[in-house]
Amino acid sequence: MRSVSGDKLRFCIDRGGTFTDVYAEIPGQTDGRVLKLLSVDPSNYDDAPVEGIRRILEEFTGEKIPRASKIPTDKIEWIRMGTTVATNALLERKGERIALCVTQGFHDLLQIGNQARPYIFDLTVSKPSNLYEEVIEVDERVELVRDSRENLGSSALIKGVSGELVKVVRPLKEEVLKPLLKGLLEKGISCLAIVLMHSYTYPQHEIAVEKLAVSLGFKHVSLSSALTPMVRAVPRGLTASVDAYLTPVIKEYLSGFMSKFDEELEKLNVLFMQSDGGLAPENRFSGHKAVLSGPAGGVVGYSQTLFGLETEKPLIGFDMGGTSTDVSRYAGSYEQVLETQIAGSIIQAPQLDINTVAAGGGSKLKFQFGAFRVGPESVGAHPGPVCYRKGGELAVTDANLILGYVIPDYFPSIFGPNEDQPLDIKATREEFEKLAIQINSYRKSQDPSVKGMTVEEIAMGFVNVANETMCRPIRQLTEMKGHETRNHALACFGGAGPQHACSIARSLGMKEVFIHRFCGILSAYGMGLADVVEEAQEPYSAVYGPESVLEASRRDANLLKQVKQKLQEQGFRDGNITTETYLNLRYEGTDTSIMVKEQKTEDGVKSDYDVEFVKMFQQEYGFKLENRNILICDVRVRGVGVTNILKPQAMQFVSGNPKVESYYKVYFGNEWKDAPLFKLENLGYGHIIPGPAIIMNGNSTVIVEPNCKAIITKYGNVKIEIESASSGTKIAEKVADVVLLSIFNHRFMGIAEQMGRTLQRTSISTNIKERLDFSCALFGPDGGLVANAPHVPVHLGAMSSTVKWQINYWGDNLTEGDVLVTNHPRAGGSHLPDITVVTPVFDNGKLVFFVASRGHHAEIGGITPGSMPPFSKSIWEEGAAIKAFKLVEKGNFQEEGIVKLLKFPSSDKLEHKIPGTRRLQDNLSDLRAQVAANQRGISLIKELIEQYGLDTVQGYMTFVQLNAEEAVREMLKTVGTRVSSQSIGVQDSKSVTIEEEDYMDDGSVIHLKLTIDSDKGEANFDFNGTSPEVYGNWNAPEAVTAAAVIYCLRCLVNVDIPLNQGCLAPVKIHIPTGSFLSPSDKAAVVGGNVLTSQRITDVVLTAFQACACSQGCMNNLTFGDDTFGYYETIGGGSGAGPTWDGTSGIQCHMTNTRMTDPEIFEQRYPVFLHKFGLRGNSGGGGQHKGGDGLVREIEFKRPVVVSILSERRVHAPRGLNGGKHGARGANYLITNDKRIVNLGGKNTIEVQAGEILQILTPGGGGWGCP
Repeated sequence: MRSVSGDKLRFCIDRGGTFTDVYAEIPGQTDGRVLKLLSVDPSNYDDAPVEGIRRILEEFTGEKIPRASKIPTDKIEWIRMGTTVATNALLERKGERIALCVTQGFHDLLQIGNQARPYIFDLTVSKPSNLYEEVIEVDERVELVRDSRENLGSSALIKGVSGELVKVVRPLKEEVLKPLLKGLLEKGISCLAIVLMHSYTYPQHEIAVEKLAVSLGFKHVSLSSALTPMVRAVPRGLTASVDAYLTPVIKEYLSGFMSKFDEELEKLNVLFMQSDGGLAPENRFSGHKAVLSGPAGGVVGYSQTLFGLETEKPLIGFDMGGTSTDVSRYAGSYEQVLETQIAGSIIQAPQLDINTVAAGGGSKLKFQFGAFRVGPESVGAHPGPVCYRKGGELAVTDANLILGYVIPDYFPSIFGPNEDQPLDIKATREEFEKLAIQINSYRKSQDPSVKGMTVEEIAMGFVNVANETMCRPIRQLTEMKGHETRNHALACFGGAGPQHACSIARSLGMKEVFIHRFCGILSAYGMGLADVVEEAQEPYSAVYGPESVLEASRRDANLLKQVKQKLQEQGFRDGNITTETYLNLRYEGTDTSIMVKEQKTEDGVKSDYDVEFVKMFQQEYGFKLENRNILICDVRVRGVGVTNILKPQAMQFVSGNPKVESYYKVYFGNEWKDAPLFKLENLGYGHIIPGPAIIMNGNSTVIVEPNCKAIITKYGNVKIEIESASSGTKIAEKVADVVLLSIFNHRFMGIAEQMGRTLQRTSISTNIKERLDFSCALFGPDGGLVANAPHVPVHLGAMSSTVKWQINYWGDNLTEGDVLVTNHPRAGGSHLPDITVVTPVFDNGKLVFFVASRGHHAEIGGITPGSMPPFSKSIWEEGAAIKAFKLVEKGNFQEEGIVKLLKFPSSDKLEHKIPGTRRLQDNLSDLRAQVAANQRGISLIKELIEQYGLDTVQGYMTFVQLNAEEAVREMLKTVGTRVSSQSIGVQDSKSVTIEEEDYMDDGSVIHLKLTIDSDKGEANFDFNGTSPEVYGNWNAPEAVTAAAVIYCLRCLVNVDIPLNQGCLAPVKIHIPTGSFLSPSDKAAVVGGNVLTSQRITDVVLTAFQACACSQGCMNNLTFGDDTFGYYETIGGGSGAGPTWDGTSGIQCHMTNTRMTDPEIFEQRYPVFLHKFGLRGNSGGGGQHKGGDGLVREIEFKRPVVVSILSERRVHAPRGLNGGKHGARGANYLITNDKRIVNLGGKNTIEVQAGEILQILTPGGGGWGCP
């Protein structure tokens, strides 16, 4: 790099969505110049970063620089910038017009994605729009050759980049492609994203398409194989789409920015911040690496100035802005992820692990169903909070203003029609007074003797709820990686963060908070601390061993040469270049890969990657896999050009008392206190300020709460030491405190979520770890559900039956250290693969709670591998059935007993010997993971009891259930009134009765008589008239019907209420004993959970007139032989509603599991995927059209046994209110002699090599007359 000149300025700039922050180092000045500008202010300037540079240059030189003239560069040494241009274009869908080129047969690959819906209770199934306008299917196909012996002597075999063998099945036909590309240009589309199957290892076809496109005149082409050469077509294709969509926008912006400077700009060092925390020159700054540009600067800023200098504790970065809060972690090295989702688009590229929470200063405040709610909706910058004088709504900023946490005297007067007025505290108070009337009226209706809440108490309540909303994801971020949150320090920055820092740290059990002296512009300051980064990566597929490590070393040597050359071209000498080598490793049979950095001992000896991998895997997941191959997936090299530009300045120690600027009244706890206000610029190293106090840091307000003290550090930052919270809060009233109610809702749900994180982290099976087929919950001592983390809807509320059954069975025979296991339908189970582990929670010897986790085990025995037999007629054919067993007794794991139950299922017919589990070690590992998840829940419950006291915690256990009950009652009153007004069903003065029914494919009927009392807000679900138990496996235990009802009610409420027993309190469910919704304990039930649950949902939602029927099936496919097994559920069309079209190719209602990526599918199993796409026109027509189903065509490369368990092959998904029915599904086998054989809805067949299974999933019903 060039030497630092003494007479030139250095600029660090963060162009944010609302404000642009500029930090400039001025020659001869120890303190930098800080400037804040509106990012968009067209009446005053064209570009905020240019304007910031112009103004500071004018100040420094004393010479006027007209806005119309070019900026002189002779006084500038370098410019570093982060920008949200890419992020905003992605969020607002204002990128370039692009088209997608994809392998023939995969037209809809990126639209389908992983087929999971973003929000499981959203009946509209809102998905982000596609970035591309057009799709071109390229006539080409490359096949992975898994076994070269099948192709002996074939000259067509090619060794791919990854070392895998491939065969070109269909060469690229350029003559067919050329007119299609020309057609795009004629439509005005000149940017292209290309993703072809297996291009990560065979990129030649993508390169050929790019060459052709460029020759025709396309201005930008993004190749998936060049951007992220990693296996998995969907994220690679989405990354290419993002890059093609954003790069032209960024290039246009950068070109405009650079054009504002004089011709000497080329000699300047101008660099841009990437998502991975490294800098890149303009010509290497591309769309897919730019979306976290601004937030990355903040992470670099706090990590490089606080860790090691101010504290040795790992740091949690807390960047609270107007609409959202960014949370990150730093413990000596940047934590990176290779894949993230932003604005609905998956981006596969190295980037800092930054989690965004939908809570910020602009989060809306609401009082709903007797509880305080903060967000997730935001008031935005326009109109903004009430205090902005634009007619906005109450937000967190308003609450902070009421409490004195925001000081109008120190806030810019930029409001009102002439943009010269201060924040409007009068209007804010008036809005809070209106809200106080509503809140106190509600509270009086619950308890006439209750004292009214003041405006201040209400504002404080909302701030407390907002803090808890932000604490929840921070706990998840740390705990899911195996770290204790309390062992961290909080690094707080952003405009609003320092107002909340003390409260959040205290809630998280942290003892230290650091607020950087440049906290308001830390993202900009971080630009000056970052290094220039170049990366290179290539796929390499091999089993880890001496030979493969040698080959990996050869590959990384080539990649190192590439990145060093790129850095040398930018002026870096070898002494300023450091490099890091990584191998992307995973255990065989899992999808969980970890990027492992090469480690060296103190004497320079390299340590083995596999040793480091096992250590990292155990840290993150809590276990290691014995006797399991480790696989290499990728080789990656990171080159760093070290810049050493900005250095934190140490300050001189000062003595004497700090200067108090003035005193302000601030509300803490439940009273106003006089708090001294200090200006940070007037404070020095060594000053100690006890709370309560206010420290103004530019425009940022630092609140030092009572019982805390602020210390000004050697580097001019604010360190706040936190005292522990007092424990033992008591219930003072007969009714719930409306603030604590919201906080406990968050805390209970947070416990269930963290249990889920622990289970996902410590489990071994793909079903739990990757497909997320599990649920965790906590229950009261009576077995009533308190909170259920919503993972798989079919588990919702169903576990309460399980826990209650166990309570009745064991009675008083439960002690601390016991853990129960069960999966039998008669014991509250769903189907046998779903094993539930229940742990009682004791406090001082008293049973106070239960925690439970339910996970889908891929194998528990039975007549077919995978334990999902299509033709089971009795439960004993489906595997091990456990009603009650102590998996752990008084702390001792009963391995012998559980092994016996799993290996030797009991049969009621002695002549039948039913196979036991075929994957015993996986079962035991996952059961231990479930025990660990429950243990995590217990420790969190005990923390809660320690903080608030048992009486309060159990009191609010009841209150949250009553709160959910009220929400459901209000919904039922509203729905009852609406249904009455539409003259649907039979009515009397108080209630309305609707009858609805639908059929299973065998003709069995589900009949529902739904009676809604709109006065009381109650409903009776009477399933009398439902067909008897069937001689098949689509019988559904009662728990499945309860889960379907609670799911439907939660969808209809459409508010984020906790999922607990209260949801069912206003509801009666009557199921006739002996029907196939309440079968005997001998009945086969494996299909009830996955098929019948969907039909019950359709019947209930149709009765409520909520939406048309969705595909009504999970399309369960299993195949395998003695060496392997595979299981998937396939999406279809969702039903249309009164204001929305159905969504195509999506998991519907009672499931939300993910689809295996097509490239992984072919890499790991003996299959060739001919087609995976939408089934055109299969959605029912109507005013609103139903979603289309899917088409999946799988060719098997060797003989296997295939089982399909599906519905809606006879009775179509119905439309509603005149809408047309969706198309029925179908399952076909295309044999080697070209016969097409209809397999029906349920079948098991032996398939020969070369035969093709074609599955057509149903479409959704339409809504309204076309």
